[in-house]
Amino acid sequence: MSLRMLRLVPRAAKPATGLRFSSSSSAALSRTPLYAFHTDPEHGGKMVPFAGFEMPLSYAGTKNDVVAGGPGESNVRAKDWQWRGLLISSRLVLGGAVAEHHQVRNAAGLFDVGHMVQSTFTGPGALAFLSSLLPASLSTLSPTSPFRSTLSVILKPDGGILDDCMITRWGQDSFYLVTNAGRRDEDLAWISSRLDAWEGDNVNWDVLGNHGLVALQGPEAAKALESVLPKDVAALLPKVTFGSSIKANTSWGELHLARGGYTGEDGFEISIPEVKGGESEALSRALLEHSDVKLAGLAARDSLRLEAGLCLYGHDLDESIGIGEAGLAWVVGKDRRESKDFVGAERTMKELAKGGAGITRKRIGLNVEKGAPARERAKIFSPSGEEIGVVTSGLPAPTTKTNISMGYISTRTTEGLHKKGSKVLVEVRGKKRNAEVTLMPWIEVGYYRG
Repeated sequence: MSLRMLRLVPRAAKPATGLRFSSSSSAALSRTPLYAFHTDPEHGGKMVPFAGFEMPLSYAGTKNDVVAGGPGESNVRAKDWQWRGLLISSRLVLGGAVAEHHQVRNAAGLFDVGHMVQSTFTGPGALAFLSSLLPASLSTLSPTSPFRSTLSVILKPDGGILDDCMITRWGQDSFYLVTNAGRRDEDLAWISSRLDAWEGDNVNWDVLGNHGLVALQGPEAAKALESVLPKDVAALLPKVTFGSSIKANTSWGELHLARGGYTGEDGFEISIPEVKGGESEALSRALLEHSDVKLAGLAARDSLRLEAGLCLYGHDLDESIGIGEAGLAWVVGKDRRESKDFVGAERTMKELAKGGAGITRKRIGLNVEKGAPARERAKIFSPSGEEIGVVTSGLPAPTTKTNISMGYISTRTTEGLHKKGSKVLVEVRGKKRNAEVTLMPWIEVGYYRG
């Protein structure tokens, strides 16, 4: 029988799915350990409801050394910059998402991602249980430091994607899982049901309600992080490559430093235990002392991840979409393709087979002609006017200065319009505009591989 130890944070409201805003009162929302830090006038975080939390969309504070672009009016008007249908401001904005985006691409930005759900799984049955839950090759991950991580997905029995996640092996029988805040209720209920039915060796599951999580992203991220760490820990960072991590004893407690992120740049996601309270804020303030580090919010995170061709759950992924349709074949390990012993394997293996049996759509990138961008839910048409797909994410990309979109196109068009170079049409504000299917990402990624 399984042994389950579950520690949950009290929640006042069900989180929304994906990156969506709500008009609900802030009193019904949860807060990360950095809420007061965001709303301090020197930081000026514009707080919005997001996945059940109050989170910073962008910053417009009074301190020159924390706000990207510096305090003062930017040259980007709200009518030109929307995020998930929300105007950032009704006037010229201070600092702002575009400045934060460029800050991350050129130096380093600090994000609060403490709304994400952090869990640990330990015990003699942890590897077997998680291997049944995820299609990743967990047995091949190094159980010694530097630890190895991999992006994976939680699948439904029918092969639809319940959530995407990051899994790290901390030891022979110890794992660390990070899942999306907007899927908290669904993920926890599903994992709980699988544990209740588990008949293997003991598994201890702990949802870490007392941890902060920040992401330091950008080409100067490593240099900034080294400046605040003890010298012996800083000396280890060159050996921590993309997809690996270490634990570090610091004045802010034992940190988990994972090299990776959600922007296409080098960087670290740092898990911080809130033992006394204030550890996340103290670390954040220390990092902001470095001249290359500025604050960055949700809007910049969205534009950065889209340029990097990364999926956003609730938009580019949902429960109806399979691994093959999403173009995520690489999340299924070679040994798992042979064993086929994970939840959702039947559909997954059909989609990954030669010819992609059962695949009726494929995730694609689009370059859209100048003008208004093709945003989420914009319809995609063939040159002859047949509706063939839909946009799931889209915006004017600050780095490339072009309109980019991600979406799905039917694989059953006679012209094969889901393939690179295909000319299609997208409907924007009632008018059809030219677009071309392209490979992703739109930028050269800066992941550190040693």
